[in-house]
Amino acid sequence: MAPQLLALAPHIHRQGQLDVRIARSDEEIAAAQALRYRIFYDEMGAQPSLAMQAARRDIDDYDHVCDHLLVIDHGLDGRPEVVGTYRLLRQQVAERHRGFYSAGEYDLSPLLASAGGQLLELGRSCVAPEHRNSTTISLLWRGIATYLAQHRISHMFGCASLHGTDPAQHAAELSYLVHHHLAPPALRARALDHAPMDLLPAGSYDVKAAQRALPPLVKGYLRVGAMVGDGAFVDRQFNTVDVFVLMPVGGITRRYLDRFATANDAV
Repeated sequence: MAPQLLALAPHIHRQGQLDVRIARSDEEIAAAQALRYRIFYDEMGAQPSLAMQAARRDIDDYDHVCDHLLVIDHGLDGRPEVVGTYRLLRQQVAERHRGFYSAGEYDLSPLLASAGGQLLELGRSCVAPEHRNSTTISLLWRGIATYLAQHRISHMFGCASLHGTDPAQHAAELSYLVHHHLAPPALRARALDHAPMDLLPAGSYDVKAAQRALPPLVKGYLRVGAMVGDGAFVDRQFNTVDVFVLMPVGGITRRYLDRFATANDAV
């Protein structure tokens, strides 16, 4: 991206040659879409449409209504590039357009009726392989923390993914999540195409091994008090088994955010 373009908008936080900011231009959003394509399609085996394959960008109809949180590496050669991103959709924005992306996988009606305050949907999280370190993760979460405060968010939620489309391959992880982190009924989203998560009886699997097997992003969410919805959703386009995660912002103290930000796991 052109350095002069980035100079027109302020960053939120900066650390070394990296900064985190909200995208302000089509060029920045296109760079985030290109990173998403690299991770989701080239690395993780998602199935692109012909249009996405031609453009080599992950694109959908939500991109033009969401905010895009970016980590920018300004590099030693003066050529900035997007190395991390999150897509952010506030409730008041979703209600003016086509609703939340997650509503295509989960019935959100209990959450919408009971949460109180403004909701924020997190999605399309990815980090370039060469930047999967605590510095990049820290900047993403410092950016999210600032965004939460600016928009007075009460809960944030989204779908976290386990690789592959066979829930049985993640039987211990899914069972652990539903046995230990299930959201209360009033806040419990339910998968529309319901794939049971309680595949193993409580006590029949190694809890610590199941915790270790979880993707790093899910571990991070759990560190800040995440709860899960009822049922997994098999997303065949993205080659994932999705789990709904909900995080009450009031319970995320600075100490827990700092623990999340300094975790050694990469997204």
